[in-house]
Amino acid sequence: MKSPLKTILIPALLTIAAFLSVMYVSCNRDQCKTVVCANNGVCNQGSCTCPSGYGGTNCQTVLRDKFEGVWQVFEKGSTTNAAQYGITISAGPNITDLVITKLFNYFGPVNAQVAGVNGDSLIIPAQQIQGKLVFGTGYIYSTATYGQFASISMSYEVIDTATDMIDDFGYYGPDLSAPSSWNK
Repeated sequence: MKSPLKTILIPALLTIAAFLSVMYVSCNRDQCKTVVCANNGVCNQGSCTCPSGYGGTNCQTVLRDKFEGVWQVFEKGSTTNAAQYGITISAGPNITDLVITKLFNYFGPVNAQVAGVNGDSLIIPAQQIQGKLVFGTGYIYSTATYGQFASISMSYEVIDTATDMIDDFGYYGPDLSAPSSWNK
């Protein structure tokens, strides 16, 4: 005759083992199972890693969109008087590119790239335009209602290649001039 203890103990241990394995599997679930990343973003431990040019929780936001539009510029360079004028920022050929028209109240299209932490930086890589070398960096620090009433603090420099005259807009610090203020 079988021991009544064995008859009860073995099924009880099997039940406990089954219960523990179900609990273990449910605690280690796939964190990316319900996460959908747009624009070829990749889920990593429940969060989306976005490709260049995209941001947001699920990579649903085109980062350059907040920079596009007509901006009112207020600036005083190290060699130029205070000025107020309008510029236009529009989309460039690649998802991370922008085109700035009328920078320095002078230039035709200036190519720029969106880069940096949280996609809030605007980079103008060094480029020759109409006999001048232009480069700079800025950041958007107010994006109320996503792009409307936004502000950019832009530090850049314009060097006349014929005369070596430098007009600085806060690029090398406050000793020469203050950054340019762009408002939408």
